[in-house]
Amino acid sequence: MDAAAKPAAASPMRWIPSLYFVQGLQFFVVMLIAGLMFKQMGVANDQIARWTGLIGLAWAFKPLWSPLVELARSKKRVVVAMQFSGAVGLGLLALALQASNFFALSIAVLFFLAYASATHDIACDGLYMGSLDAKRQAAYAGWQGAFFNASKFLTLGGLMVLAGRLETRMGVFNAWSLIFALLAGLLALLAAWNARALPNPQRLSGEPVKLGEIVADFLKKPGIWKMVLFIVIFRLAEGQVQTIGPLFLIEPRGAGGLGLTSEQVGGVYGTVGTAAFLVGSILGGYFTSWLGLKRAMPVLVLMMAVPNAVFWGLSLAMPTSIWTIGAAVGVEMFGYGFGFVGMILYIMQVVAPGRYQTAHYALGSGVMQLGFILSKTLSGDIQVAMGYQHFFLWTLVCGVPALLLLLWVPMPRPNPTPEPLPA
Repeated sequence: MDAAAKPAAASPMRWIPSLYFVQGLQFFVVMLIAGLMFKQMGVANDQIARWTGLIGLAWAFKPLWSPLVELARSKKRVVVAMQFSGAVGLGLLALALQASNFFALSIAVLFFLAYASATHDIACDGLYMGSLDAKRQAAYAGWQGAFFNASKFLTLGGLMVLAGRLETRMGVFNAWSLIFALLAGLLALLAAWNARALPNPQRLSGEPVKLGEIVADFLKKPGIWKMVLFIVIFRLAEGQVQTIGPLFLIEPRGAGGLGLTSEQVGGVYGTVGTAAFLVGSILGGYFTSWLGLKRAMPVLVLMMAVPNAVFWGLSLAMPTSIWTIGAAVGVEMFGYGFGFVGMILYIMQVVAPGRYQTAHYALGSGVMQLGFILSKTLSGDIQVAMGYQHFFLWTLVCGVPALLLLLWVPMPRPNPTPEPLPA
């Protein structure tokens, strides 16, 4: 059934926040928080970027098992099962940090968390598309992105503040073990809530689904290779700056960074960063719903360059005032939140529609993550070779091709006139 023909879910704000908060929580533990933790444990930038990048390939490879999720008549059951699996993984990570070979064990647990989270993403996004019509998909995309990234600011904000305080009292390893134990408990509680609150759209067809058929149907879409190229290029700059930016903030000034403590980084991202991102995401979603994706996309791509420009400016000015740095982070996160809505909706409304909407969304988002992971994996080596200042200028240059590709890639037809926003 086409997304536009689906009836709207009864109360989307009852389940969208908890669903996408959990999706983000699992993702950012693997792709961001683990790296900051290893930084505090003395692991080098290139090792952090390389290993977390390899682990992150789980989100690029998830289309390979998306047909299994497409077969499930209830995506809600898959979502809840993977959330409880994530809670178990976080508990195991807390234990791994107490071992003498903590790094190898932590990497192994992070691999488990990554693949459970990637499976969760397939079912999660399929449930979202199956429960909302196209207009509400756009309107609530901002809320979806806001709560996905709210988990980033719980972890990067509140938990980094807590980590900074605990590290001085009980040591780095004990502090992070306690933090992951707390996260495991939180995820278990959210999984229990989602087991009750999530809608349960059913797969209507009982026909068997085969990976070859899904991929063939995906590759037959008009302009698919242009879409794939655009998705990868869209995230080329983002993957680099979102990996190295937080490391730059805590790098000692003698090594070219701003020399903030874990607590200061957490305070900045947990307050102004959180508020700015939430406002940016929500406004970006409603802006796109009102104007239509085709008309809105140039603005969204330009907004994705704001974080790169902010970090370049910080590397030039090297401010010492936490208020100046906080204001810069607020601008960075507003732009990031506003712009990233564009990629979510591009995959949802241009790439995914068709017979195998859930699997094709997984393919599209897998390509998106591949672009992110490739740039993330290389970012540490590029930064070490170029230094922070030239690195952030390089990321600005990397954002230009996505803007130029808008002249060439398939887009949905624009709204003839902006429509009233859905309730």
